[in-house]
Amino acid sequence: MDALVAESLTKVYLGRGRRRTLALDGVDLRIGKGKLFAFLGRNGAGKTTFIKIAATLLAPTSGRVSLFGEDVLAHAPRLREQIAVVPQEGRPFFHLTPREHVYEYLRVRGAGAESAHARTEEVIAAMGLEPYAGIQAQALSGGLQQRTLVAMILATEAPFLFLDEPTLGMDPFARRQVWKVIRQATRKGSTVLLTTHYLDEAEHLSEELAVIEAGRIRYRGTASDLKSSLAREVRLEFGPGFTAEELTPFGRVYVEGDRTVLLTRRSAVRELTELALERGSEVALGPVTLEEAFLELVGRPIEEEA
Repeated sequence: MDALVAESLTKVYLGRGRRRTLALDGVDLRIGKGKLFAFLGRNGAGKTTFIKIAATLLAPTSGRVSLFGEDVLAHAPRLREQIAVVPQEGRPFFHLTPREHVYEYLRVRGAGAESAHARTEEVIAAMGLEPYAGIQAQALSGGLQQRTLVAMILATEAPFLFLDEPTLGMDPFARRQVWKVIRQATRKGSTVLLTTHYLDEAEHLSEELAVIEAGRIRYRGTASDLKSSLAREVRLEFGPGFTAEELTPFGRVYVEGDRTVLLTRRSAVRELTELALERGSEVALGPVTLEEAFLELVGRPIEEEA
């Protein structure tokens, strides 16, 4: 049985003057039980709306979502016992410490005092929160507050975990600590739906991913398949001596500081590297990254607002 099935899911928001905004446009999606699935898209592409509907927090305009075979609208109270959600840009209770956040959340969800205490200490250690476990959240940095929220959710070991931008604001070391705990959750049987703007995070964590743009699924598969499916197979990075205009006929070009990057086919590599050598310009050859694959598929970088 699939853990999540979305069928023809549509959501329309009504704004001022009855203005209609189509957030989801007939989304079909299946996520297997026990999988770690990444949902990628720009801000406004529909990711958070999808999670809110799937997590029983928002009603769709049409279509349906089921979790573990049960419709999320018809069986919301029962399904809420099987899910846990890290909302995008959530906030902790400022007067509680990280240890109190995790423990009290487990108790509210029905855990006994002894098991809640043991699980709290286990997760606090795994998330690298031990030095801060007794400090009120109001005195913690934004990254530590976010780590506290993620610790609360991962501590539940719920069958389905919705993680909407879980490592937002964390430093690289903290992100990797969180990745480790997320992987442990799937090994214990939880299904994870993760949204993230960090494409390295999606690539390192997910078994499969989907790219959503303007409310529609544009790609579903693995990160490696997405990169290999592109018309442009390689990445050439040039130092000073080349202009974007002269490289444009060979593929997609963008500028990073004083470097010019070209996504192109393998057949163009020899000609361009020989030209770079003639001009005495640096050139580096490498595979297309997931970020560049996203750019090719969507036409805009993931950081840009939809």
